[in-house]
Amino acid sequence: MLPASFELPAAVLIIAGGAMACLAGYRLFRIVLAIYGFVLGAVIASSIVGVTNTIGMLAAALGGGLIGALTLVFAYFAGIALVGAALGALLTHGLWTQFAGGDPPALLIVGASIAGALAAMFLQRYVIVVGTAFGGAWTIVVGLISILQGRGTDNVWILYPTLPADSRWTMLAWLALGLAGTAIQLAITARKKK
Repeated sequence: MLPASFELPAAVLIIAGGAMACLAGYRLFRIVLAIYGFVLGAVIASSIVGVTNTIGMLAAALGGGLIGALTLVFAYFAGIALVGAALGALLTHGLWTQFAGGDPPALLIVGASIAGALAAMFLQRYVIVVGTAFGGAWTIVVGLISILQGRGTDNVWILYPTLPADSRWTMLAWLALGLAGTAIQLAITARKKK
């Protein structure tokens, strides 16, 4: 969680990182892995320190972020498998909540994550393009919601890829941005050089 004074700059960084991932994730995959690894490491490390200890929390976030970034960059293939696993879990969760309501069974999410990781290893290029486009699109939507509704990055849902119950338009915006990012990456940034 971040102190209130850092919420707007964090939301702007979330949008910028999301745009980079959405539009050029395949070409910049190692950078995207570093950014998302940094965010994940910072979130985990800073959650150990209390919100009232700003310097301690920032130090923990920086240290944890660097460890997370280095871990994902050096574990390139693990990063690809994690993108596939996250995409499988996200797709399953999104479909389940839209059609069945509530949370999906844990075994279904685990199975979808394993299937996504295996598919990612066989179809690396396309999984990276689709995963970064839709992951970046979600990050853009979350950052915009954070700014527009005054929700800071201290809300738990901002880091977990589920849709807030009060805003149905987020699914449409996410799908539109994700499809646009996929099309742009396949047409321009993911083209093989001749």
